[in-house]
Amino acid sequence: MEREFVLDIHTHTIASGHAYGTIREMAQAAAEQHLQMYGFSDHGPGIPGTADFMYFGNQKVIPRTLYGVKIVHGCEMNVANDGTIMMPEVVIQRLDYGIVGIHSFCYKDAGKEKNTENLISCMKHPNVFFVSHPDDDHTPLDYEKLVLAAKEYHVALEVNNSSLHKPESRWNCVENYHTMLKLCMEHRVPVIVNSDAHDPSAVGDFELAANLLDEVGFDQELVLNRSVEAFLQFIHREDLL
Repeated sequence: MEREFVLDIHTHTIASGHAYGTIREMAQAAAEQHLQMYGFSDHGPGIPGTADFMYFGNQKVIPRTLYGVKIVHGCEMNVANDGTIMMPEVVIQRLDYGIVGIHSFCYKDAGKEKNTENLISCMKHPNVFFVSHPDDDHTPLDYEKLVLAAKEYHVALEVNNSSLHKPESRWNCVENYHTMLKLCMEHRVPVIVNSDAHDPSAVGDFELAANLLDEVGFDQELVLNRSVEAFLQFIHREDLL
């Protein structure tokens, strides 16, 4: 099945501390990949070397269009072991969208049930719309509970192209995605496909994720990347159309 993806909203700039493109370099790469929308979502506090709170609180100064590509502002925020988001509320409210994810730099595996509980707790925040790379058995998850929670709290689960490039470090990621995607189809839960680019060369790279969706026979209507309108409607930002 031919799949067209028109946006990439989980990417990292030099502000994340371990990525290698500026916002403008990443946006220019998005334009070269013929994307209609680009979102930068640098790592929130908890990751070594990332930006301070002020960086995320001042994103309104960035143009809403660069190189002909619509720009949206997010953050990949960390799940803490107490089930809270590692970001002040005042900053979360200023984001166009929040992504929450588990990262080993600032999270200790608590077992499948508790990991899932902690992640779901963060998904309840009204400005959290996405879960990043829920695919690694270093911190295993209960996918039935995760998918049902995504449906209840209006959150899309991510298919992360970068994870699929490194299955040796993302334990059982392909098998986990198969499980997750089948449950998403069963319960009609949308997904978002992202590059998780840390360099301009990876912006708009969806090849492995698209192949995986085809293997599963995933319903295109459940993929938010299919249109800017579908994405903005999902994050309640139709004003940005």
